[in-house]
Amino acid sequence: MSKLEDLINKLCPEGVEYKTLNEVTKWDKRFNNINNNFYKSFNHVSAAKLKDLKNDKGTVKLLSTGNFDGVALKEDAMEYLNNDEIFTIPSGGAANIKYFKGEFVDSGNIIGTSLNSDLYNTKYIYYFLENNNEIIQSFFRGSGVKHPDMSAILNIKIAVPPLEVQCEIVHILDDFTLLSAELSAELKARKKQYDYYKDELLVFDRNDTKISWISLGECCKRLKGTAITAGQMKKIACEGGEVRIFAGGKTVVDTTPENINQGDIITVPNIIVQSRGIIDFIYYEKPCSFKREMWSYTNDNKVTLKYIYYYLKKNVEFFRKRGSQMGSMPQISLDVTEKYMIPIPSIAEQERVVNILEKFDELCNNISYGLPAEIEKRQKQYEYYRDKLLSFKEVEVNE
Repeated sequence: MSKLEDLINKLCPEGVEYKTLNEVTKWDKRFNNINNNFYKSFNHVSAAKLKDLKNDKGTVKLLSTGNFDGVALKEDAMEYLNNDEIFTIPSGGAANIKYFKGEFVDSGNIIGTSLNSDLYNTKYIYYFLENNNEIIQSFFRGSGVKHPDMSAILNIKIAVPPLEVQCEIVHILDDFTLLSAELSAELKARKKQYDYYKDELLVFDRNDTKISWISLGECCKRLKGTAITAGQMKKIACEGGEVRIFAGGKTVVDTTPENINQGDIITVPNIIVQSRGIIDFIYYEKPCSFKREMWSYTNDNKVTLKYIYYYLKKNVEFFRKRGSQMGSMPQISLDVTEKYMIPIPSIAEQERVVNILEKFDELCNNISYGLPAEIEKRQKQYEYYRDKLLSFKEVEVNE
């Protein structure tokens, strides 16, 4: 960052002026109680129309207030087309701030641009908005769908260094953003590859005489959990506890062995069946237990347990479909898993399948050292530098 430091030392060594957002931006709406005569007119469409326009072969960006974005064909979007460098604040919901430059169609956003591009870099302002997301979110009001109080938001002060400094900050932050985008694209590609191998390795011909089909209840031993409520789980939870207790969804707590019946602690590798709510399977090797409404499977290694886990995960939608037939709360009965047929190739083939899928699993899902861990690390690094780069000593301006 020596170039940035040199620019700061040369152009603003004593600090920079701070201005309100209202003084450096113009928007597509006039806001109550704001003395801002600078505004632009943009086209907007409904959320339903935005989805209708979506076409993956297009080049026109579709901007929603949430995470639904995409592209449209220019010929379909001509009536609603905008072309500018902008940042957006949703007109309702959460402060999902976005930046875009080029041709776009918008739905439900309040659109802003730089008041004067010779003084205020539009993307620099966007990075400032993104860095102050929590503050902006605090200015969303309402009992139902929350809406931004733009009077309050546009009164937020922004550091305004010389344009050269702004542009260099944007360049640095763009590099961080590009790296994160490349890692995310790599993760997406690896997940696609992972799905391919699951289909390739875990689909079997019923007529293949080398494959035995055995019910899950026959090839594995079923284990029971512990009688515990959500309230009790909260009471016994402790950081660093060596026994993990599972409930539905992502609900887990760690506790110490003395807080649970010793006979209910499972110390062998097992496949936990989350049988209610979000139906799923969890492979776990450390000491654990789970709510008694659930159950798990283990075996004596005649059949590779991890292989069975991967087969169940590949076919989890079958179990979810069965669960959705049980009423308002999705759930499966013990019978559904006990009678589920598992294809059993040779031990050597099982181990080959597991070795391949484990590598993809670690790369795609491990939050300690896989791609998700690297993406999280880069995101934290980006947020740190964004905050650091957008903070300046304020100088007093003589009126």
